[in-house]
Amino acid sequence: MSKIAVLGGGAFGAALATALGREGIPVTMWMRNPGAAQSTRNVPRLPGVSLPDAITITDVPPETADICLVALPVQQLRKALPPVLPTAALVACCKGIEAESGLGPMDLLAELQPQASTAILTGPSFAADIARGLPTALTLAAHGTDDAQRLQAALATPRLRLYASDDPVGAEMGGALKNVIAISCGACIGAGLGSSARAALMTRGLFEMKEMATTLGARPETLSGLSGLGDLTLTCHSEQSRNFRFGLTIGRGAAFDEDTTVEGAATALAAHEKALALGLDLPVIEATAGLVSGALSVQDALNGLLSRPLRME
Repeated sequence: MSKIAVLGGGAFGAALATALGREGIPVTMWMRNPGAAQSTRNVPRLPGVSLPDAITITDVPPETADICLVALPVQQLRKALPPVLPTAALVACCKGIEAESGLGPMDLLAELQPQASTAILTGPSFAADIARGLPTALTLAAHGTDDAQRLQAALATPRLRLYASDDPVGAEMGGALKNVIAISCGACIGAGLGSSARAALMTRGLFEMKEMATTLGARPETLSGLSGLGDLTLTCHSEQSRNFRFGLTIGRGAAFDEDTTVEGAATALAAHEKALALGLDLPVIEATAGLVSGALSVQDALNGLLSRPLRME
């Protein structure tokens, strides 16, 4: 049995640890402030969920582990990732593009921990569903089929179904860019523009996700799978999604909880910069970056998208 560590005790990290621990798989979960979780066996972001006994909670980075699930926000990885980790497989369980470098989580982990192999676990999932044992399917992508299948076998559970992929670029970009589109869809609904407009944004947004991902070397079919279309569908329709809720507040002209991490906000700006560098015309991503930065109002963004020249689909 593989030694598994989870880095990060937020909702998603704790949910993954719970899914594995429920099956009797020993897991070490590293948290910066573990005191309350150690005594109560609960984490604040997963109310009503008790951590299984198979989970050891600690503030000491793991000295040995075969697999480390890195469930830390992309924008905080450089500061929050322990400087020394065991030589192991690092599996990114976060979604986004780092604003500072334009790197996705796998390349960022490879830069910070060059001795380790990297992979990504991504797809349509809410932490609460995973923690409650509700059936969930995700993509586990690595640079080689053997690595992906080895991690798949070690991390899959009866309720957490993992599909192996050797297209990590497609999986990574799908997970990052769907958050950007979710913000635009939230703004659309928040502003009262209707479900038809949301469907149009999702469809054209998926096209833009494929454009950027394939330009970076991904296979287009990956973006039609769990890590692309699947995650996009979930995130653009539920207020459980922080990115969708953030968009709702933009559309309504309301304030958003500043303590809540919204990966899609920084990713929208980074994705727009990346699109410009690649010479790509991605109007939905561009408009979302304008909304996030405050450079555009919802009406400005709408006018800009609707005034574009008519074209063939």
